[in-house]
Amino acid sequence: MPTRLLKPLFAAVLLAAAQAPLAQSDVDQRLREALIQAVNSGESFENRYVAEVWLTDMAARLARKVPDIHQRLELLRLVHREATRAELPPELVLAVIEVESNFQRYAISSAGARGLMQIMPFWLKEIGRPEDNLFHIETNLRFGCTILRHYLDREKGNLTRALARYNGSLGKTWYAERVYRAMDRRWYVQ
Repeated sequence: MPTRLLKPLFAAVLLAAAQAPLAQSDVDQRLREALIQAVNSGESFENRYVAEVWLTDMAARLARKVPDIHQRLELLRLVHREATRAELPPELVLAVIEVESNFQRYAISSAGARGLMQIMPFWLKEIGRPEDNLFHIETNLRFGCTILRHYLDREKGNLTRALARYNGSLGKTWYAERVYRAMDRRWYVQ
């Protein structure tokens, strides 16, 4: 290859290499800003340190499923708030969402269940208002966590049976096993 062709190629490689740290720095800055915003509005955490540690940890685990950092942190903040309100482990709720919708906000099952936690529309009349939107993240999480808490109380703390009720498969363990696998594989916290 002639030297005159190598010079522009070499210059392009150097330029790309020089810009790589800039791109990483830009991403880190955006992550830092998004995290600060999420921590500052994390009312369900016992303190800012706990919020920052949990959000940072879970955001890394959720990155492949929810690529946008702002959407990811907002979802995690809402999951933590609604799970805490319903006295459920937020990691359990994340595992249920993974199994139910794989974090697809607009998921609709063949049975008609909707949203992240796959809420059946009949629940709108039971615990909400018929005009509520099950694709609205806060609404979906509020319904899902409330329903799961109800079933956990009804089953006197038996999570396997509560999860089966949530899924409509009472008497079978396959659904609970899927949720447990998701917890062990991705959401387990020591």
